[in-house]
Amino acid sequence: MPQVVIVGAGPLGGELAFLLARRDAAASVALVDEAGQIAAGKALDIMQSAPAAGFATQVTGGTDLFLAVGAPIVVLADTAKGGEWSVENAVPLLRRLSHGGGPRLVICAGAGHAPLVERAVRELKMPRQQVFGTAPEALASAVRAIAALEADRSGSEVALALLGVPPHHVVIPWSDMTIGGYAADRLLDGPARRRLAARVAPMWPPGPLSLASAAALAVMGVLGRSRRGLCVFMAPDDSVGVKARTGAVPVVLGSAGIERVELPPLSGLDRVALDNATML
Repeated sequence: MPQVVIVGAGPLGGELAFLLARRDAAASVALVDEAGQIAAGKALDIMQSAPAAGFATQVTGGTDLFLAVGAPIVVLADTAKGGEWSVENAVPLLRRLSHGGGPRLVICAGAGHAPLVERAVRELKMPRQQVFGTAPEALASAVRAIAALEADRSGSEVALALLGVPPHHVVIPWSDMTIGGYAADRLLDGPARRRLAARVAPMWPPGPLSLASAAALAVMGVLGRSRRGLCVFMAPDDSVGVKARTGAVPVVLGSAGIERVELPPLSGLDRVALDNATML
């Protein structure tokens, strides 16, 4: 049984398979897509690069989607001919997989997968810690990059979390954001922060390379290769009696999926903005 099964061999799925292999993040990766030999061809191309890239991960490709049954980690990516998995097609697929034992964890890698996460939890009764979307981390990475440009610093020095519902209802907790260890509001004045906030919506949706990088970080977190916090789409907790929709939250991942949510301190204004973004 492959350690990671990527369902969909489009640009996102193929890049994710290569990233996981190049980083030796998993012992084995299967790339599956019903479109002919596309998945097998991409897997062969990746394996032929192994001697030059210096990795040992085994990558295979095929057309049998039910290879995902019982897999430790399944990533829903994009099909070779139809783009990222639509909610209408992905929900029945997850339902069929669950009848066969289902995957242990499902990572929804597409930019439009927030509704898929929500329906998987509400309709299919999947644990909300075991199915989540990684596109918000791709957006957060882009925001870190432009924040670094505004502050004339390196992107690796920027630490921030994004909350809410992209593209138009994103909350950036400025008081918790740091650049080079300093509070962001010390290095970025009000106009700079407003310019940064205005650029968030146009950066959505992220492209396949950014989405693949975010999904790869999530897989590495689940497999214990990283303890880096990520921003993910997580389904709301209906048990609290408040009807809400899926939004982006910062989390820490582990072998069981989402180990904990790490909400930063929010100002009163940010709290109201977040509630308005997620409440139905």
